[in-house]
Amino acid sequence: MSYPTLDTADLQGKKVLLRAGFDVPIVDGVVHDATRIEANLPTMRFILDAGASLIIMAHQGRPKGEPDPQFSQKPLVPVLEKLLGVSVQFAEVCDGQDAQTKAAALQPGGVLLLENLRFDEGEKSKNSILRDAFGKRLAALADVYVNDAFTNCHRDHASMTSVPKFMKEKYMGFTVQTEVEGLSKAVHNPTRPLTLIISGLKMETKVPVIEQFLAQGDDILVGGGVANTMLCAAGKEMAKSKVDDEFVQKGKEILDESASCDSATIHLPVDGVCATSPDAEVQECAIGMFSPDMIMFDIGPETIEQFTRVIAASKTVVWNGPMGMYEHEKFAKGSKAIAEAVRSATTRGAVTIIGGGDTLDFHDTYGYDLDGYTFVSTAGGAMLDFISGKELPALKALALNS
Repeated sequence: MSYPTLDTADLQGKKVLLRAGFDVPIVDGVVHDATRIEANLPTMRFILDAGASLIIMAHQGRPKGEPDPQFSQKPLVPVLEKLLGVSVQFAEVCDGQDAQTKAAALQPGGVLLLENLRFDEGEKSKNSILRDAFGKRLAALADVYVNDAFTNCHRDHASMTSVPKFMKEKYMGFTVQTEVEGLSKAVHNPTRPLTLIISGLKMETKVPVIEQFLAQGDDILVGGGVANTMLCAAGKEMAKSKVDDEFVQKGKEILDESASCDSATIHLPVDGVCATSPDAEVQECAIGMFSPDMIMFDIGPETIEQFTRVIAASKTVVWNGPMGMYEHEKFAKGSKAIAEAVRSATTRGAVTIIGGGDTLDFHDTYGYDLDGYTFVSTAGGAMLDFISGKELPALKALALNS
């Protein structure tokens, strides 16, 4: 499905309500990392350069549906002023009289930042009536809606799905557009062989992606807790390794499906790097041969060799999740080997797509340049939902006619 893009909009003289994807770390009232704000900068500048005024809404942290000073958006004001080079007004209540008055008086080139959306219970309410009521109040502030918060596009929140119901003009921001176009390379007619590299602690969020790639992919390389659970489903003794017991049966069903001739091949670890605790002495163990007190914290050398061989033969690679407890360097070897293999695949001309918070943190921790991949997604859950073939609620809301 195609979605309206910002470069097609006539914004001259209009008020634009931008759903940004900030949620930045704030300590003692000071923003400590403005990366997420900077990511939305091209969209914000485009809106202002087009002769529009800009009203920015976003969330910060996880307040409980009521004001909480530690999650205020106010510390973002000086950061935005520096980046945009203009004065930024602030509304203490995102949909209150102050916001309405300041929005109404906003002139082209002016900027207004609203307080944390999650200070209102309507933002995340499971009650659609409350969500829509909040969304309608926000929509009344402007003429045009722009969604540039891809990381939240899988959420049915008022600012993502209700606001666009009440606005005739609505568009993807450039961050969202880039994510959609980048991730689509793995979903729409990818070059084969197509390989998924998937890891993480819990099976629940990974199952839809694995099932999608069973149908459309060629190989699935599995690590982390997901691999532990599927190895358990295959009848392997995993000792004290983390296993998602509720999904062992589902793991067996996935393995059975993979065994059919028309499904992708699932590759599970054949050995691992183990220890009794993260701080204990490590040893390499064959799968199923762990002593009772052992925990697998990373994939082993034979698994690395097998996984890198598959990656080398791939034409499209999607990677979400480090292979082990990378926070401890002695358990990062598997993730490093995967990173190097995927980067080599990029050099050979393969389309390589990576994403997920832990995956990006691994790269930051060990100094891996993100330029080594075709596309890097900053999203977690939204990326997983998109590549699993789901239509994200917030994108669907952009496509619906008012």
